[in-house]
Amino acid sequence: MLTTRQAILALPALCLALLVPLPAHAQDAQAVRAAPRVPVVFVHGYNADPGVWGALREDLRADGYADSELFSWGYDTHQSVNEVLSGRLAAYVDQVRRQTGAARVDIVGHSFGSLVSRWYVKFGGGAAAVDHWVSLAGPNHGTSTAWACALWDQACRDMTPGSYVVKNLASGDETPGAVKYATFWSACDEVVNPDDSVPLAGALNTPVGCLKHNDLLGDEATSAGVRAFLAS
Repeated sequence: MLTTRQAILALPALCLALLVPLPAHAQDAQAVRAAPRVPVVFVHGYNADPGVWGALREDLRADGYADSELFSWGYDTHQSVNEVLSGRLAAYVDQVRRQTGAARVDIVGHSFGSLVSRWYVKFGGGAAAVDHWVSLAGPNHGTSTAWACALWDQACRDMTPGSYVVKNLASGDETPGAVKYATFWSACDEVVNPDDSVPLAGALNTPVGCLKHNDLLGDEATSAGVRAFLAS
């Protein structure tokens, strides 16, 4: 046990030790841990809910994202037209930016969520607020399967080939602004027909093999591709 005199003599040495800078690699590691991520906003598809993002959220958490950086927007796909839904998404993104202090967010959409979020980016001011935009199995150029419910459902009408929404999104630049765009599409998608409706000019378009429409949400290779794109 140190005497009082020994403790007093040891104190300056202890203070000097605390002032010694950390090795560069330790400082870099601390900086990586401290650096905030761009918040991710998930936008689910037709007749779905935020629960569909469980697997991808877990993968992002494993990559170092905090729960406070992951947001799942929920909305009623039957409630209103695409323009109104995209306006509500814009309000949600503004809320996320205020809450996190982030200048921009990343958006990951599945299926119909791709149309809602694209409209926000192209026509709703989202080009200034979105860094990365990702579409998983989005009917970006329409899908013939939507005719089955188009008579009574506005979201289905929006997804039909040649609809007002599809034509306007395809007009001019399909990937406007400084936003980075990516799509992931399957050659065995039973919902999006034709399969090549998903890719966009100017985007990073990635085929994921033979997966069903909803299987992209839990596919490990697709998840890895999305996470690599968000990190780019």
